[in-house]
Amino acid sequence: MNARISPERSTMNIYFCILLCLLIFYTVFYMASTVCAGFLRIEDFDWMIPFRHTLLPSSNSSGYHVQVISLGVTFFLSGLLFVPIVGSMVWDYSITVTFLHFIICCIVTQEFPVTWQWWLQTGCGLLLMIASGQILAYFTCRNSHQRH
Repeated sequence: MNARISPERSTMNIYFCILLCLLIFYTVFYMASTVCAGFLRIEDFDWMIPFRHTLLPSSNSSGYHVQVISLGVTFFLSGLLFVPIVGSMVWDYSITVTFLHFIICCIVTQEFPVTWQWWLQTGCGLLLMIASGQILAYFTCRNSHQRH
């Protein structure tokens, strides 16, 4: 039986997966940042932390440490959590979610990120998300051709 999926349903499935991956990304980001803020005993938690690209690196700034740690944890865990949703296409959805995160950051802050540390952190995080997700997908999806 050869059932063909209509193009509208396929496109809607892709949009739904992107939305789900974006929701996972920001949920993990907020969870990681609240845990980090708790460990570092930050009393005034900034709910805009995922979008702050203007924080300058400082060894004395606990807010910057929360952002760096939570972003690294978020990229790593998001890559792993994308696998059950998108199968072996983790790299594609990781790039899309990171690009959408960049767009949302620009919209929320109303400025273009110019600090090279933010770009380096985001680029390394993207590579970490792709690597963690693709490695997990390799071991879990190699026998079942899970592709979207």
